[in-house]
Amino acid sequence: MRILKYTRSQDQNLIQKLIRRESLSLKTSTNFSNQKKTSTPEMIVEKIVDAVRRQGDSALFYYTRKFDGFQIHEHNCRVTKEEVRKATQSIPIKLKHAFQKAIKNIRRFHEQEMPRSWSKNMHGKNIEQKWVPIDKVGLYVPGGMAAYPSSVMMNVIPAQVAGVSELILATPVKKDGKVNSAVLAVAELLGVQTIFKIGGAQAIAALAYGTKSIPKVDKITGPGNIFVALAKQKIFGIAGIDGFTGPSEVIVISDGKAYPAWIAADLLAQAEHDVMAMPILISTSMNFLKKVFEEIERQIKNLNRKAIAEQAIRDRGALIFCKNIQQVKNLVNQFSPEHLQIVCEDPRHWFDGIRQAGAVFLGEYTPVVFGDFIAGPNHVLPTGGSGRFSSGLSVFDFLKHINILELKKNESFKLGLEAIYLAESEGLTAHAQSALFRMSR
Repeated sequence: MRILKYTRSQDQNLIQKLIRRESLSLKTSTNFSNQKKTSTPEMIVEKIVDAVRRQGDSALFYYTRKFDGFQIHEHNCRVTKEEVRKATQSIPIKLKHAFQKAIKNIRRFHEQEMPRSWSKNMHGKNIEQKWVPIDKVGLYVPGGMAAYPSSVMMNVIPAQVAGVSELILATPVKKDGKVNSAVLAVAELLGVQTIFKIGGAQAIAALAYGTKSIPKVDKITGPGNIFVALAKQKIFGIAGIDGFTGPSEVIVISDGKAYPAWIAADLLAQAEHDVMAMPILISTSMNFLKKVFEEIERQIKNLNRKAIAEQAIRDRGALIFCKNIQQVKNLVNQFSPEHLQIVCEDPRHWFDGIRQAGAVFLGEYTPVVFGDFIAGPNHVLPTGGSGRFSSGLSVFDFLKHINILELKKNESFKLGLEAIYLAESEGLTAHAQSALFRMSR
């Protein structure tokens, strides 16, 4: 893991590479230099999506058999009530209680987000804005390298709070036809009734276009690998999507007065997610950076996902020294990280002036891990710098607003002349005529 200086010219190029989410290592996670590249992920996804669009179930089942090894057909593609019951019973009671506590906290948080419809009458002009939930939503839950029951909670709960009437959950199946027990247990606790054993780009296409077995939805949310993300981009417009979610990112800010072991653990917590994760520490103390470096070297040896964390640390990890607080803030705003953790004596002072981040965690007792699982705020957050123009998943992703206007005769007459002028300025004579008729009666 490199130690870089913000003001050192030879380090600036490396810092800019990180801001662009490029690897710092010459050895990247995927090397095609000695391979004949016959197809790209984009080409593969386009072929899958188009096949499902045209052929429906036959293409969906073909690709599920090909990629997941499960002999799927129309009679076994849906998770049964008995499968859900058995999965729920297999979960340890302490884990079930943890799920229940997380559900309670996440629901409370999202209930605070709910907007109110409003109406106002102004001298015969009635203006309104009505918030209504999306009718049918598809929720994708990964199941490849790892399955994440927390993703079920983070996607289902805001949709339920928003009032979505129908939720369709899709998650990959193992070769033996089973779905991750924890995922099914959380779905049961949340009351999700419809769960399909499908994953990958073919699942996204099936939800977007609909097949004989899979209902068509209005919007699709949930994380996934590169093929899932590209499929969501491909079907956007046919159905809504929540956005493009990339590898996990964290920037930790410290004034050098935190416990090095704690900060090392916080960085490794994100590094173990994915080989393309981005764990970064920014500090005004060079001595502290060196201590954290030593702690990372010590702690990483004991991780279950050691190889993943090591590659993330090597390729996109950095310990960055800044001379002062303003340099720190400038750098964070350039990064716009998914997670920003501020572990300083006065964290709100350090946060003041920072505008770009998906979610912020203040103080030494608020690591990202609590936001990932149980505290309440949603963990589906903008990555890749997209926090500059987007926000984390919320009830607003499952709502739409309708603007309503009602004019009485007098108010219509008052607005008519200006409406005619504006219509004519744009060459829209039928628009002008429409307004004129209201003024002539």
